[in-house]
Amino acid sequence: MISENQIQSISGGNAIDSEGKKVGSVGQVYLDDQSGNAAWVTVKTGLFGNSETFIPLRDAEVDGDDVKVPYTKDKIKDAPRVDADQHLDHDEERKLYEYYGVDYGTPAAGVAGTNDHDHADHADHADHADHADHADHADHDHDGHDHVGDDRHDRSDEAGVVGHDTSGPTTDEAMTRSEEQVRVGTESVETGRARLRKYIVTENVTTTVPVSHEEVRVVREPITEENRGDAVRGNDLTEEEHEVTLHAEQPVVQKETVPVERVRLDTETVTGEQEVTEEVRKERIDTDGAEGDDRR
Repeated sequence: MISENQIQSISGGNAIDSEGKKVGSVGQVYLDDQSGNAAWVTVKTGLFGNSETFIPLRDAEVDGDDVKVPYTKDKIKDAPRVDADQHLDHDEERKLYEYYGVDYGTPAAGVAGTNDHDHADHADHADHADHADHADHADHDHDGHDHVGDDRHDRSDEAGVVGHDTSGPTTDEAMTRSEEQVRVGTESVETGRARLRKYIVTENVTTTVPVSHEEVRVVREPITEENRGDAVRGNDLTEEEHEVTLHAEQPVVQKETVPVERVRLDTETVTGEQEVTEEVRKERIDTDGAEGDDRR
């Protein structure tokens, strides 16, 4: 059984399902009309937490600010929809118990911290009966004659003290109108990946290189007094060959690997606009039995 201190601690906490997954944040705790024990808890679900789903607290456990329930998240989200912020009547409670497979054997439940509708009715009837009894004795004198209106309470004044909400607990004369409001935020999600990949390609490179080579040419020198000694070798005629080695340059290709540039990936944030459309619900208040159109 969940104590009053635990009710305060789980308010604003989270509901955890049987698989350890977070279902949503705790909305309200409903108490049993007769025992006053915690019987139900509402959990805020939906895209923006606008919906509240009822979960029975039977077999539930409190863990710090969280409450663990023996049902899966999918089971809870598919539960019958019942309006929160009001008294849970017998038919609604029976329908919820049947959905969760819990034996229905307890009365309806009201929101924690509010007066119960049934108890308020009982106290109201008892109070009226007591007033009627006193009024009956006061209307008779010692002679046994009735004196109408001598010591009667004005019932209309008593009825104006508090209003009676036929769909929930006793309230004052005002009714609160609520509506859903859209609160849109953003979250970062992964949309893709980019990577750098290096591979090798082969291409032809053509360049012009200057090269030189030796060529043979005949140089004839006349015999002079200066070179006559070198030219005269003998008086006999002879045959002779003279060989000259020729040289030429040719291209020599060598390759070496050198760094030419650095490449890296970087990201930048680009801000755009995106329209979001969502349905919202609003409560309307009409007057029944009053003159004029006072719709709100």
